[in-house]
Amino acid sequence: MSIHLSPEIIRLILVFVATVATHFIVRRVLLHAKVITSRTSNVWDDSLVNAAIKPVPVLIWLSGISFALHLVHLQTGEQLLEFIPLVRNVGVVLCVAWFLLKLIRELANNVVAAKTRSGEIIDRTTIDGLSKVSRIAVIIVAALTVMQTFGFSISGILAFGGMGGIAVGFAAKDLLANFFGGLMIHLDRPFNVGEIIRSPEKQIEGRVEHIGWRQTRIRATNMALIYVPNALFTSIVIENPSRMSHRRIREVIGLRYDDLEKMPVIVADVLAMLKNHPDIDPAPNTEQAVVAAFNEFADSSVNFVFQALIKNTNLTQFHAIKQAILLEVSSIISKHGAEIAFPTRTLHLLQTAAPDSAQ
Repeated sequence: MSIHLSPEIIRLILVFVATVATHFIVRRVLLHAKVITSRTSNVWDDSLVNAAIKPVPVLIWLSGISFALHLVHLQTGEQLLEFIPLVRNVGVVLCVAWFLLKLIRELANNVVAAKTRSGEIIDRTTIDGLSKVSRIAVIIVAALTVMQTFGFSISGILAFGGMGGIAVGFAAKDLLANFFGGLMIHLDRPFNVGEIIRSPEKQIEGRVEHIGWRQTRIRATNMALIYVPNALFTSIVIENPSRMSHRRIREVIGLRYDDLEKMPVIVADVLAMLKNHPDIDPAPNTEQAVVAAFNEFADSSVNFVFQALIKNTNLTQFHAIKQAILLEVSSIISKHGAEIAFPTRTLHLLQTAAPDSAQ
């Protein structure tokens, strides 16, 4: 028994077969390209292939189904199928936006991974900022394109947005202030993710974990999580210890008044020790040179002060170096037979003569 198929059915079958074959071929090509690009050091080819693996097959099926429904519409004249071109155009815009969003995300991740493997310094703040701005731009352009596809006037929408922007600005001024505060952080880069910051006036101190568009997340020294609105960073002073070039050590040591004659030689030995110490920068500039000098006559001691800049900025290693320096200063004082003073008070008793006995 032979089966007779109408030309219309044959065309639909051919469209379906062509769609399936195209999907199979493109899928295999993309998977093979993914294997090849994984062997290269270029971050662009990996990002392009990974971003296209899902949107491209969806776009193929969208094109095939819309073309098949278009043929059905030509054969039957069904009015509902008149919206197929509109739905197809919207689907194409969404697939392109999907591809671009995945490309931006993949590119950001691959750049960070490549710099990590090579041991280079990673500026995650800039990468995250550019990634967020790019994604927002893609979403806005896609939304405007979809609106235009549905027949809305983009010029009218932009004009309405300009007039309504004032009202929105007043209603959401805090949100906008935080948004522009986050934008300034990404542009000025006073701190990056992973750096330690502090603000004495707001009692904020900790390591930056995330910089968002509305708030910044900071892990405090007690491991509590602090959420700071970005607008706050535009009006307060931020100290960034992670970017310091040196750490300063400055100590005042008090000797007994009995050891005043030994002060010059002790100060000279301390100064020589500091200048020859391998962890101390001898003279980064004229204002921060190594100093050791007799300082003052205190109530219970004669004091000398010394200060220097230590090259190592790691806090744990800094305290270890400082401890070694203080112990060395103590050894110098003991070597010259002097002692570190502690608060003392001398009491003078005046003995008066006994009154004459009564005559």
